[in-house]
Amino acid sequence: MGPTNLARHPISRRAAIFAGLAASLCLLWGRPEARQAQPATRPQDTFAARVAALSEPGGYFNTDNLISNERSFLHVAPTLRTLGAKAPDAAYVGVGPDQNFSYIAQLRPAVAVIIDIRRDNLLLHLLFKALFAAANTRADYLALLTGRALPGNQDWAHASIDTVVRAIDTAQPLASARVATLRTDLARAVDRFGVPLTAADRATIDTFHRRFITDGLSLQFNTTGRAPQVDYPTYRDLILEKDLTGTRQSFLASEDDFQFVKRLQARDGVIPVVGDLSGPSAMASIGRFLSETHHPVSAFYTSNVEFYLFRDGTFPRFIANVGRLPHTPNAVIVRSVFPSGGGGAVLRPGYNSAQLTQPVQTLLDGYAKGLFRQYYELIR
Repeated sequence: MGPTNLARHPISRRAAIFAGLAASLCLLWGRPEARQAQPATRPQDTFAARVAALSEPGGYFNTDNLISNERSFLHVAPTLRTLGAKAPDAAYVGVGPDQNFSYIAQLRPAVAVIIDIRRDNLLLHLLFKALFAAANTRADYLALLTGRALPGNQDWAHASIDTVVRAIDTAQPLASARVATLRTDLARAVDRFGVPLTAADRATIDTFHRRFITDGLSLQFNTTGRAPQVDYPTYRDLILEKDLTGTRQSFLASEDDFQFVKRLQARDGVIPVVGDLSGPSAMASIGRFLSETHHPVSAFYTSNVEFYLFRDGTFPRFIANVGRLPHTPNAVIVRSVFPSGGGGAVLRPGYNSAQLTQPVQTLLDGYAKGLFRQYYELIR
C-alpha cells in the first residue's frame, strides 16, 4: 500500500506502509536499473532544468498566497471547459497557488506553466507536486495536505466532495510523530524533483505544510502584517465553490478532474516558474518554450496582477511579453477584479471579487490602437 494511506493506518503498521512508500517512489522516480530501460531524457528536458531555464530572479510581494482570496474564481469554469475541448494540445499559463489546478482541470491542456514573482510560489508548488505523487485520490491528497487521518472503510474515489470535506473537518489530526514522518517523506520527495534548494527553501516548504496542517480547511489568504479580511474565503469555501450554473468545479470536486491534474503532474507537465509578468526574460523564455513544443496558449490567468503593473508603470512591458506568447485564435486572459482596485467592478452578492475574460488578441490589438492605457479601461 502506497504513501496515500499514511493518514489512515495505526503506527503499528508503519513498516508495511513505508515499504509501500518505497515501492511507490521507486515507480515514480525509478531505480537506476529501471531508468536504464526508459528512453533517454536529455538533461535540458528534465523538470528541474526546465524550471531553471524558464525562471528569472524573483521579487517580493506582501502576501503568503498559500490559497486564493478570489471567491469568484470558478465563474469562468464553463468558458475554460469549452476552450479546452477546442484546443486539446494547447498550453495554460497562470499565476498563484492551487486555483490554477481547477483551471487546468477545466481546460485539460497539454502543458501548464505557473509563473509568479515570488520564489515562495515555486516552493509551494513543489509541495503540491509531492502531494499529487503521494495521493491516489483527492481524499488522500487532502488528508496528506492537512495531516488528517481518514477512515479506511470508505470508497473515497467515488465519494462526493461534500463527503470528503466533512470527513476532513471531523477527522482527528495525526499524532505528532506521524506528522513528523509525513513531513520528512514529503521533503525527500521534493528533493527528488531535482530543483536546487537551500536550507531556507526547505524550511519554507515545511512551514507551508505546517500551516495547512494547523489551520486545516479553515486556512485563509493572508497579507503580511494584517489578519485575513472578513470576506476572504477559506480553503473549504474554495473547494466547495460553484460556477454560475451551480455546479461544483474545483479540481477536488471531481475525482476525474483530480486524476487529470495528477497525471499532468506525474509527467512534469505543470512547471512552476519564478518570474515577473513584465520581467525581462521569464515570459520570453516561456514563449520560446511553448513555440518550440507547439503548444499555443489557450488561457492566461493573470489574477489581479495587471492592477499592480499599471501602478508600477510596467504594463507596456507586460503587453510586449504577452505578444511573445503563441496563442490559439480563441485564447483568453482570465483576470480577477476587486473593488479596491477601482474600475467599478460589479460583484455578485456574496462575492468579494469578479472574474473577467478578454480575448488575448483583443488585448493586443486594442493596446496597439491606443486603448487600455488605464486600469479602469481594461476592466470596465
